[in-house]
Amino acid sequence: MSSVTSATASSTASTTASSTSTSSSGSTSTNYASTDTSSIDWDGLVEELYQAKLAKADTYETKITNNETKIAAYQGAASLLSTLQDTASALRVATDSSGGSDDVFNERTAYLTSVGNVDTDSTLSVSAEAGAETGSYSITVKQLAMAHKVASSSYASSSSDLSLSGSIKLGVEGGTAVTIDVTEDMSLSEIATAINKQNATSGIKATVLKVSDSSYELILTTSETGQTISVGDPDGVLQSLGVIDEEGAFADELQAAQNAIFTVDGVTITRSTNDISDVIDGVTFYLYSTTTDNQSITVEIGQNLSDIKSAVVAFVDAYNAYREWAISQQQVATGGGASADSVLFGDASIRSINQQVASALNFSLDEASISAIGLSFDENNYLEYDEDTLDDILLEDPERVQQLFGYTFESSSSDVGVLYRGTSAPSTFQLDITVDESGALSSVTVNGESGLFTVSGSRIKGVAGTAYEGYTLVFTGSTSQTVTINQASGIAEQIYNLVDSSINSDDGTLTTIVTNLTEKNDDYQDQIDTITSRAETYRDNLTTRYARLQASISTAQSTLAYLQALLDAKSSS
Repeated sequence: MSSVTSATASSTASTTASSTSTSSSGSTSTNYASTDTSSIDWDGLVEELYQAKLAKADTYETKITNNETKIAAYQGAASLLSTLQDTASALRVATDSSGGSDDVFNERTAYLTSVGNVDTDSTLSVSAEAGAETGSYSITVKQLAMAHKVASSSYASSSSDLSLSGSIKLGVEGGTAVTIDVTEDMSLSEIATAINKQNATSGIKATVLKVSDSSYELILTTSETGQTISVGDPDGVLQSLGVIDEEGAFADELQAAQNAIFTVDGVTITRSTNDISDVIDGVTFYLYSTTTDNQSITVEIGQNLSDIKSAVVAFVDAYNAYREWAISQQQVATGGGASADSVLFGDASIRSINQQVASALNFSLDEASISAIGLSFDENNYLEYDEDTLDDILLEDPERVQQLFGYTFESSSSDVGVLYRGTSAPSTFQLDITVDESGALSSVTVNGESGLFTVSGSRIKGVAGTAYEGYTLVFTGSTSQTVTINQASGIAEQIYNLVDSSINSDDGTLTTIVTNLTEKNDDYQDQIDTITSRAETYRDNLTTRYARLQASISTAQSTLAYLQALLDAKSSS
């Protein structure tokens, strides 16, 4: 007998047993119609049995909750590691153009020093693009480039009709001239507006200068310095305006056009503009004023030390943020065991990452470690830096900072360079490079072993699945030779790569763990859905069966009542 049937039978039996006996006129009469089922909580009984079925899903709910907590913790670690990787990217030194924009050591700035009491800020400024050649230059400014400016006659109003009619031609020498139509109802301001509408083509712009309340002049100016205004006046409009005289010369030349003249290391250079970007690759000079015979400005193009310092400090901050999280996962509860907040206490993957980060931070090169640039660990293994030491090393030996953090590559031959780098090749290896009769690259072996590199044109590419996977070297020579390669991965390079292996979207360690936990949760949810569906079906079936049972009981009670009435009638007769 099922539990439901047993419960029903038990309830029915107890209900039936509640019938009463009465005595009337010395005779006994059994009242069968007094049976009452209203005290049975049918809905409660169904719900209790339904919840019992659902209880099996609680285990899966708990597993999902635990996994979600772990997922959140892994994602928190991944986010902090991603920030650490971003800061490491700026310090790891790029070997290809795709990473050059992030390479702080590739950034350039200009340092200006005055010679002969010249105000550098008001005389010259210089910008340098990333990767520009470093060097020092002596600059003098002999003459600034000027725009050509001419003025018209004076008019009492800028808005009154001038009663001039005809066309004028405007442009710059060597450029494209435009035609401006002037009508009698046009004012000085309207003529200026008509000229400016074609400024992009003519290279001439017009303004109305208010000299006084009763004096206005039309000013024509070249848009670019070093250019000369060219005019045509077939209908005499410009002459009527007073821009040119009877001979066609400018009646009032406010400023003659002129080129900029300056020197770089004693070499005289002339340009039509004061913003000069074609003298030294990646360097732009902005000329503001001239220097005297005894004055000059020394321009040094060098690494942007301020940006390098900021990148180092950002790296320290990012590491400390991750370190704080890592410590939070190592806390022990008062009674022993892991603290409730240490969700990933003892996690093997996190422990491995922490060990790799620690190993990277203990990297040294030529007996120089992070202490050489002012970095050290406190008692909790947080990084801290001594600003004075860091400033000094950046001023005296910025290359040391670059070597400690970045990737270094040295080739015994200038014919071999690195374009892309991998992560697994040994620090030193030897390439045996062979060229054919024409001098074209034909084969490359490593320490006498073939199959580790392929050749394509001038490029030497590491074979997938080998330690040289990810490497692309460039060969510019034409003779067979043996080349020794020395390379080193500094702190930032190591951390960038280890973080990438942990969080990259394809097969990162933490990414894979989160994916697996998410899939498990999906499976658990499927189990919960199945249990819930079956429980609901079970509840629906119970409800239907109890409804039929209640209907049967109701019918039986009606029959009992009818029989009771017959018995009562017989007894009274």
